[in-house]
Amino acid sequence: MDAQVLQTIWFVLIVVLFVGFFFFEGFDYGVGILLPFVGKDEKERRIVNATIGPHWDANEVWMVTAGGAMFAAFPQWYATLFSGFYLALFLMLVALIVRGLGFEYRNKHDSAKWRNAWDWMIFAGSLIPALLWGVAFSNIVKGLAIDKGMNYTGTFFDLLNPYSLVGGLVTVFVFTMHGANYLKLKTEGEIKERSADMGLKAGLIAVVFGVTYIVMSFFFTDMFTKAGGILIILTAVALLGTVAMMKMSKDGWAFILGSLTVALFTVALFFTLFPRVMVSTIPGNDLTIANASSSLYTLKVMLVVALIFVPIVLVYLGWTYKIFKDRITKNNIDSIHY
Repeated sequence: MDAQVLQTIWFVLIVVLFVGFFFFEGFDYGVGILLPFVGKDEKERRIVNATIGPHWDANEVWMVTAGGAMFAAFPQWYATLFSGFYLALFLMLVALIVRGLGFEYRNKHDSAKWRNAWDWMIFAGSLIPALLWGVAFSNIVKGLAIDKGMNYTGTFFDLLNPYSLVGGLVTVFVFTMHGANYLKLKTEGEIKERSADMGLKAGLIAVVFGVTYIVMSFFFTDMFTKAGGILIILTAVALLGTVAMMKMSKDGWAFILGSLTVALFTVALFFTLFPRVMVSTIPGNDLTIANASSSLYTLKVMLVVALIFVPIVLVYLGWTYKIFKDRITKNNIDSIHY
């Protein structure tokens, strides 16, 4: 197996890891964003938290694994990305820490003010990463000021351009819609009704920003000269289908199509890149799967490890969701820790 084949395989595996991350953590973020709005009292907010309580930390492992795979398979990609986005990623890390503390500490004190404060921390810790992931990947596709030494030479504020901010708003509202669809499958009664209402509103806003993003992609990227163009159109179709299913109260189909929207959007961005991994606004300085790659030996060893352990992790993940598949209601929430 030659280097190009292995590099392509590892690029695809990283895409798969990010698809898994945005699928699972996407509805986690969405639930966190919706928490203060669909839960009107303490019991209802405990129900909302309990829907993702057994899963949120495990879902973040997808991000850690994707970052680890990027570091091992494409170290130059990892170095340029994490150094160039240092402040943005630091802000995201702080938000994720605060979010985790919110889940763990909100029930440590009976004070209503204490719990309400942590609920808003969960909201902020979910909203900020949801926004920043869209900003980050939009910048990667649009292009960054990368020099011959593979160093990002721009500033943090260069990342906050109109195209990337629209991309961030797309991910915020798509994840919020995704979280609402998840809540509709995991709750009942008033929480489910509020989730349906807010999810539909988020979906409609996502359509507006999504169409804007597609139009901007035509002018700011080369997406429509690659397979990413077809995939981004399919993403829009899936998003419209999701909104239609939500309007018709077909919860299962809404969640499936919403999940497809997240997956297609992620794949569209990566396929726009390929065989690049980061686009440079300076001609000739793109990072590709070839010039950002590890050695052939490293890629071979990692592939063997991945083929052994990834299926084990997937089986375990499926088992956890099967164990915690039941709806969380006011009748059973008192028997649940969250």
